Amino acid sequence: MNRRSFIQKSSLLATTLFISLKAHSVSLFDLDYKISGTITSLGRGVANVVVSDGFSVVQTDSNGLYNIEVNPLAKFIWLSTPAGYEFKTESHLAKHYEQLESKSSLNFDLKPLKRNDDKHAFIIWADPQVKNKKDVEKMMATSVPDTKKIIKSLGKQPVHGICVGDIVWDNHALFADYNQAVAQMGIPFFQALGNHDMDYRLGGDETSDKTFQEHYGPTYYSFNRGKAHYIVLDDVRYLGTERNYDGFISQAQLDWMAKDLKYVAKDALVIINLHIPVNSGVKNKTDFYQVLDGFTNVHIMSGHTHYNRNMITNNVFEHNHGTVCGAWWTGPICEDGTPNGYGVYEVDGTNLKWFYQPTGLNRKEQVRLYVDELTNQKRLIANVWNYDPSWKVEYFLDGKAMGLMEQQKGFDPLSVKLFKGDKLPMGRTFAEPRMTEHLFIAHFAPSIRRVKVVATDRFGEKFTVEI
Repeated sequence: MNRRSFIQKSSLLATTLFISLKAHSVSLFDLDYKISGTITSLGRGVANVVVSDGFSVVQTDSNGLYNIEVNPLAKFIWLSTPAGYEFKTESHLAKHYEQLESKSSLNFDLKPLKRNDDKHAFIIWADPQVKNKKDVEKMMATSVPDTKKIIKSLGKQPVHGICVGDIVWDNHALFADYNQAVAQMGIPFFQALGNHDMDYRLGGDETSDKTFQEHYGPTYYSFNRGKAHYIVLDDVRYLGTERNYDGFISQAQLDWMAKDLKYVAKDALVIINLHIPVNSGVKNKTDFYQVLDGFTNVHIMSGHTHYNRNMITNNVFEHNHGTVCGAWWTGPICEDGTPNGYGVYEVDGTNLKWFYQPTGLNRKEQVRLYVDELTNQKRLIANVWNYDPSWKVEYFLDGKAMGLMEQQKGFDPLSVKLFKGDKLPMGRTFAEPRMTEHLFIAHFAPSIRRVKVVATDRFGEKFTVEI
């Protein structure tokens, strides 16, 4: 390398370094960077409100004042909206945060709810996953009006929504269309990051959420409603090459969650929302469960799999939801036969009740029946998609009670018909039938004329289907 070339390259490096450092001047040079502010409501300070930068977690004093030492890697300051107050939103998208930039003071104002929020409801959307405008049209024509109908049926209690990831399918321009869907549904909506919401080719995991953050703010945070404490996490770790990721919750998030939960009673209702199911997909799930040690009423809301499954691990109940898009907008069901749909949850104090809402169907439709013709008998198959071990599935032949059906792992017959083979479904042939554990089997004689199945959920609600 000659002298002139060396000087030019050294000058370029110095200029680039200066610009880079200047762009991060607050976080890299001012290591004692602190932010203070006041949380107020109706002109008065609000005490004991949790404020965080994603690393430190502090509470306001009796006058609503807070001081927080900002981590060099922090991008946002947010408050964990306390019970009894409205969620701050912009076009119904949660806006509980502010970008740091070079601010030294950030104030937040809270508006009291007009009714007690100990009783409230929330909707879980998993994987809208729109790829193009045709997908958007299906979402707007089916999922949005169905959700609006359910919201209306929930009455005057406060209702909010949470999307647990894969808002879009790599096409980030369609975030705007999802935002329109949220605006139409008309309730506050919070967002979690999914693997298809990430930026590829921008570096590693630390830069993969750039576009998501521009639209929806921090990728992990908390909020409160009534006696429930909600946490949103990012459990998708980008591994640096396109579409290469795994399920992993960073140590920074685990440390933050432990600090956040110090302000939460051990017997509170804790609802954790993320994309990849912890039970079956997160590599460091043992560390995650350890942070929750001692908490007695924890529910996890996840998506990602395009099937519906309920799992209980270490006394933690995980609801892995069937998807808004079903099998990628190819038909009426997910790969396990669960209808396209979403979760509906009602909170009463620290008690939680729920059901799965199949899009376009009555909420009482929770079972689908099939009958196979065998050599000398018939086989009855019941798909009970929101089953968990507290359900009971019984059958009746010509009015006579026959007892419990046998649970069996297998394939939903409709999913086989719609998805099996390299030419199905049309356009997105990668969708395939997925084996599921929520099938129930019984056999009966060809002479039987009437078959009935009654599935009773953990709350005592009965769902009846008759052939």
